[in-house]
Amino acid sequence: MPDAPTRTERVPVGVDPTRASIARVYDAFLLGKDNYEIDREVLRKVQQAAPEAQDLATENRGFLIRACRFLASQTGITQFLDLGSGLPTAENTHQVVQRINPEIKVVYVDNDPVVLAHGRALLEENENTHFVSDDIFEPERIIDNPDIRRHIDFSQPIALLQLGTLHHYNGPKEAPAQIMKKYIDALPSGSYVAISHFSDPEDELSETARKMEDFFIHSPMGSGTFRTKAEIEELFHDLEMVEPGVKLCVDWWPDGPRIKELNAAQRTISGGIGRKA
Repeated sequence: MPDAPTRTERVPVGVDPTRASIARVYDAFLLGKDNYEIDREVLRKVQQAAPEAQDLATENRGFLIRACRFLASQTGITQFLDLGSGLPTAENTHQVVQRINPEIKVVYVDNDPVVLAHGRALLEENENTHFVSDDIFEPERIIDNPDIRRHIDFSQPIALLQLGTLHHYNGPKEAPAQIMKKYIDALPSGSYVAISHFSDPEDELSETARKMEDFFIHSPMGSGTFRTKAEIEELFHDLEMVEPGVKLCVDWWPDGPRIKELNAAQRTISGGIGRKA
């Protein structure tokens, strides 16, 4: 892992290496190299509650890959709006879906300057993939953003992704459901919404989940809410849920049989996909 930036090390414009970034923290969880000491401090804190905490990010990424593969191969949707995309890593949304259909358009939205710098450089030669800078927790701004509208046709079905994002909303607990209601209302019939979220399993691991939540919220990142299954289901409102509904990410159409027991992190992140009739 890289060392903390020194006074002489070049840091991208707009980046504060003394404050943890959600995108860089996820990068640290995925053992990436685009993070600073302040970001790795978050990982170490959460590992005090669950040593396998990195699997929160690993399972979220696995769910993204399987969800995108399903949406691209089974639904006929040709435009994806990935909200809070984070730093480019292995098997990003556009790579998964365009392997199935090269004509699929993908728009990533994030407001982290590091994400934008890396993303735009990565996609310079891909005419069907674009990055837009905006606040994903302001749905009206996203829906009306001219750069998004340039590539996403809101009169045709859209796959909208909120993967590992809503648990980082800092504000009233009911706000994420209200945010999703505005997005869902703006989507045309036939659209799909994929959500993954830190989850409280409401069993013997609830205490561990709440400890992780406390470490996240009181870390330099300052966010990371764990919701129950019912609370995550509320984020989908009246969408028709794709089977098997909201499940642990590791259990949402896994790639093979399970031969190992799940650890605490794998049992505390869930996801699902819903369709707008």
